[in-house]
Amino acid sequence: MTAGGRRRGWFMALTGLAVLMTAGPAWAQSTGAAPPINSGDTAWVLASSALVLAMIVPGLALFYGGLVRSKNVLGTIMQSFMILCLVSPLWVLLGYTLAFGPDHLGLIGGFEWAGLGGVGPGASPAHGPTIPREAFMVFQLMFAAITPAFITGTFAERMRFSALLLFAALWSLLVYAPLAHWVWGGGWLQRLGALDFAGGAVVHTSAGVAALVCAVVLGQRQGYGKEYMAPHNLPLTLVGAGLLWFGWFGLNAGSAMGANAVAARALLATHSAAAAGALSWLVAEWLDRGTPAVLGLASGAVAGLVAITPGAGYVSLPSAILIGLAAGPLCYLAVTMKTRFGYDDALDVVGIHGVGGIIGLLATGLMASKAYNPSGADGLLFGNPILLGIQALTVLAVAATSLAGTWAILKLVDRLIGLRVSEDEELLGLDLSQHRERAYTS
Repeated sequence: MTAGGRRRGWFMALTGLAVLMTAGPAWAQSTGAAPPINSGDTAWVLASSALVLAMIVPGLALFYGGLVRSKNVLGTIMQSFMILCLVSPLWVLLGYTLAFGPDHLGLIGGFEWAGLGGVGPGASPAHGPTIPREAFMVFQLMFAAITPAFITGTFAERMRFSALLLFAALWSLLVYAPLAHWVWGGGWLQRLGALDFAGGAVVHTSAGVAALVCAVVLGQRQGYGKEYMAPHNLPLTLVGAGLLWFGWFGLNAGSAMGANAVAARALLATHSAAAAGALSWLVAEWLDRGTPAVLGLASGAVAGLVAITPGAGYVSLPSAILIGLAAGPLCYLAVTMKTRFGYDDALDVVGIHGVGGIIGLLATGLMASKAYNPSGADGLLFGNPILLGIQALTVLAVAATSLAGTWAILKLVDRLIGLRVSEDEELLGLDLSQHRERAYTS
């Protein structure tokens, strides 16, 4: 072959390789029969994604913002907003493939779907057989964003903004993504049979344990236990609680991955548990303190929402109400215990999300029934004690991983840039010391 012929041959080979590299995903999908896309299911999952977005901003942002002192309200609201903006591109680039990419040893997804490479418009039989993969991806993005946002409540009023950014980025990739893979992405806990319909383990237990570690590592706020640190704007918190309740319908019912009977049952269970949790917390606090508290009503509703999350699509309506009724007083008791143990969980993330998530996971092990969702499992009360053991193992595995991972990340961030604001900055408030802005001018 002449030199010119060899050059033409190399050119044709490289051209063909380039075509395969750029068109590979579409070519690969066209060779097989993709599952049919259902427009109703897709619309519901996309709407649910928007509902979960509303949980973060403005729901959680306002809920937390009203609970802190007035000098920290902007900084607290900004934390939720910024985490959403930060985690979103990270999820697209790396988080999604680590959580839901091809499995490696049951521990982590591979890098095959980094930057959504190979994630085409077709459905995924494992992750939503009647919706596009992009719809599933964006729905799970909202879970990945709200989980570190929940954690911020524990270290409110004392973490540096730059430290928050680095912590949230590392935690979402190194702690959240592996846990999501274990439970939802084909990992070892999912293979074992763990049931977590919408995040009792992956979201709430992991966030609650991480919050406890953050509270211990960062230490108490200046004046904690001595100065008046009551919420500065309870109406703002109530608006946030209402938006959380509203958005939680997307979190739980959207996890059915379609507009179907399971979604309807999950939505009804979610609403019923929230109402039951609000009532039981209110009564418990009323009996304990002598007055019914507005904040107790809102906190109880969130506790009920947290507790029903892992079992929303697996338990009956009476079971959902029982779970909500149990979550209210148990989470209230956990919140009151923080002063006895001496850790400063500023906005009660440990007591509500950590304890509530564990209650929900174990209750699912007791009350789940295949009569309400054939794709689930029967729990202890329906003749299957093994499920309760699996749920308990899930709690231990998730808690241990979140504890170790969070501690390591905090130590790394502290060594690199420092975790806490200075004493003077803390006294001045995060709004001015971190952002040079005020929420209120008079």
